[in-house]
Amino acid sequence: MSKKISNKVQSLINAYEFLVKGIDTKAKDSDGRAYGGIIRAGKGMLVESLGKSLIEIAWKELGYKSNRLSMERKTVKIPLNTKYLEGIKSPEVRQYIKENIKDFYYPLRTDIHVYVDGKFAVAIECKAYTENAMLKRILVDFTLFKQVYPNLSFVLLQLESQLGGDYSSFKSPKYGSPSTHTLLSYFDVDLNILTLLEGERKVDRPIHKSKYYKSLRAKSLFAVLKVIKDLLKRSVKK
Repeated sequence: MSKKISNKVQSLINAYEFLVKGIDTKAKDSDGRAYGGIIRAGKGMLVESLGKSLIEIAWKELGYKSNRLSMERKTVKIPLNTKYLEGIKSPEVRQYIKENIKDFYYPLRTDIHVYVDGKFAVAIECKAYTENAMLKRILVDFTLFKQVYPNLSFVLLQLESQLGGDYSSFKSPKYGSPSTHTLLSYFDVDLNILTLLEGERKVDRPIHKSKYYKSLRAKSLFAVLKVIKDLLKRSVKK
């Protein structure tokens, strides 16, 4: 890892510290919005910003030209599964859908869309934290994406983990948790679960409170960078 990249990682740590320590003050001083809403929005935007920065750092470290990478957040049209038509009992409804099939789609997008050479390569969902009930929805979305982009790579980037197991540890390999693996077993999605902060999330110990503050460590960011680099390299080869 070059010194230049290390400096950029340190700048992300500094930004994290500044933002997380200031979220509580901003929420208390704000008028017209719920305190909890500002906290959630602030953390969510932070994770997305960190994710985009890490992608840019990884891309530059790999030595690829900047104009080959983009992160435009385009809505993907998921088409109606035509097998569904076979189960429709009403011939009138079935015929109506067939005649208007171009209008039958589900608009879908996630937090970060990574395009390599104009091709959708990596879909990243960013969360302040994730529990298994939330993971179910993420897996459904990614399954839908895969119907249109079968070679798409998938990432869950979370600030903290509430999935159980060792997702919030720095050890390798991570063994996950029984409930999370059970959910994953029902979806054909190779999900990369990346956690930025060490230690399982505690509902009664929010990190924006000074006594529960968690530091963002370079070790964690470098681990995330390694995974992102591998996914980007795989996309370039395609």
